[in-house]
Amino acid sequence: MTETMKPLAITLTGCAKTFADGTKALEPLDLAINAGETVVLLGPSGCGKTTTLRIIAGLEQPDAGGKVMFDGEGVTPLSIEKRNVGMVFQSYALFPNMSVAENIGYGLRLRKTPTEALRARVGEMLAMMRIEKLADRRIDQLSGGQRQRVALARALAVRPRALLLDEPLTALDAKLRDALRIEIDELLRRLGITAVYVTHDQAEAMALGDRIVVMEHGKVAQIGTPRDIYQRPATLFVADFIGTMNRVQGRVANGGFVTAAGTIPWAGAPAHITEAMFRPQDISLAEGGDAHLRGTIAAAFFLGDRTRLAVNVGGEKPLILETGTRRDFKHGETVGLRIDPHGLLSL
Repeated sequence: MTETMKPLAITLTGCAKTFADGTKALEPLDLAINAGETVVLLGPSGCGKTTTLRIIAGLEQPDAGGKVMFDGEGVTPLSIEKRNVGMVFQSYALFPNMSVAENIGYGLRLRKTPTEALRARVGEMLAMMRIEKLADRRIDQLSGGQRQRVALARALAVRPRALLLDEPLTALDAKLRDALRIEIDELLRRLGITAVYVTHDQAEAMALGDRIVVMEHGKVAQIGTPRDIYQRPATLFVADFIGTMNRVQGRVANGGFVTAAGTIPWAGAPAHITEAMFRPQDISLAEGGDAHLRGTIAAAFFLGDRTRLAVNVGGEKPLILETGTRRDFKHGETVGLRIDPHGLLSL
């Protein structure tokens, strides 16, 4: 399939949103999305990510002074129909009284596309989504994954310059969600389309985003690549929200971070810090003098190819690590832990 639409650069300037009841859903937001880029808006419920997406789509108007630009041209007053963007909703919003093919062709009919061109485009979308055999099915005869493919096909049928997706995989089971996440990523890369994707799922954001916008209480907490967000969180909120973050209290002394459970070597640690943070992959089991900390096992979860351990070292929460060691772990068992100094963070 060859798309004819040029990908779109999107710019938001000072876009805030206050609803009629006085609720402040979004603080003034500045965001630049490059043409052909996939940007993921990530955060907990109520953080403003869907409001931001709806402002980009034209389904919500920003407060006075907010501007939405497409390729440098102002589109703030324009409705979604005039912005030429495709939208995939969490509920899919498919028409139950129409067949799969009729749903896919709906936007084309609104644009008064000639019959032959409409039929060809619908056939193209059915083939791209590998749902040709479902063309005449009713929506209530489809599985969740099939409905998601129909919703994507309908959004792309009109050749939008940007694709906006509002938690499209939320309603699916975990295995199907993982499979479709791969399909969506491959599709976006192949089309080269600008995409803005809303999710509260960190794994989804990490897998799909060229950049991630982490949002908190209507504000941007951090913007960066998945690797930047994970390895160099800008705030405690980002550190705790993205993946699992271990935290241990102590003080800096003699080239290390001294805790109640032992000392972690840390050359160059900021002298003022009282907390060290590190990811589960930066902690491993160790014996004797190789161990930096010692603790007791609070819980062990066998996951098949690995075991996830929660180890108490005297802090508010246990430290989390995963090991491929082929043995049983007992509650209360004492273990040694080694921390990779390259993975240590402080905020």
